[in-house]
Amino acid sequence: MARIGYARVSTVDQHLDLQRNALRAAGCDRIFEDLGVSGGQDKRDGLSATLKALRKGDVLIVWRLDRLGRSIRHLISTIETLKRRGIAFLSLTECVDTSSAGGKLIFHILAALAEFEKSLIRERTIAGIAAAKARGRYPGRKRALTDEQCEEVRTAISAGTSVRDVARRYNVHPRTIARGIGRLP
Repeated sequence: MARIGYARVSTVDQHLDLQRNALRAAGCDRIFEDLGVSGGQDKRDGLSATLKALRKGDVLIVWRLDRLGRSIRHLISTIETLKRRGIAFLSLTECVDTSSAGGKLIFHILAALAEFEKSLIRERTIAGIAAAKARGRYPGRKRALTDEQCEEVRTAISAGTSVRDVARRYNVHPRTIARGIGRLP
């Protein structure tokens, strides 16, 4: 029976040290990792390798439930798959151990809370973007071409200049030219 750990952080600026240390202290024989990968993504290289390495009788250990995933659907699906394969699951922070009935109940409650938290983050992000737009600020990077430049581009192309030549003139990719033309009424 092997104890296999899985650690994940959402951005490359974050560190895995805390999770690694906790997983080692829990007796993990191997630790798989995903660095800079959202828990909302079902397909993750580190998680895939973890699931492949697990055998009947093994235990998958994570530092926190949200490290495994953020959606209830994905969490429950993963835990059910582990159960069918005879693999136990343990979340250290929440003390969730799916080998017991109480652990299964706690797992489902915490999975629901993780999804609720994800929804709150999404709502706050949307509200923050709307508030910024109301103040005249637009999130994301600055546009490569101003509206005036887009109008110049449209005029040049109408006069027969190729998109590639116009793109070279403005030092942008031809797709940027196409988007700029499409942006104008």
